Amino acid sequence: MTNERTQAYGRVVQTLDEIGATKLLPAEQARIRDAADILIFASDLDEVREALRDMGDLAEHLLASGRWLEERVDKLAADLLACGPTAVPAAA
Repeated sequence: MTNERTQAYGRVVQTLDEIGATKLLPAEQARIRDAADILIFASDLDEVREALRDMGDLAEHLLASGRWLEERVDKLAADLLACGPTAVPAAA
């Protein structure tokens, strides 16, 4: 685990704290937190594949429903990817 990954995890948690209750259902908040947990503790891409797929599905849903703007989804996605092993951003 690196300092950069830890900081990215903190940004995900901060996002959930700031807007989670107003823009996300409890189950959606849990999915994001679970994905961040998986990514922060993962050591390789195989460990994060399903979490990334789930976050992609959630991102599409948030955009399609109009509940989140593309900019907000992109920032969350970038922070989630930064939680993972260094190979994740290039592969995702």
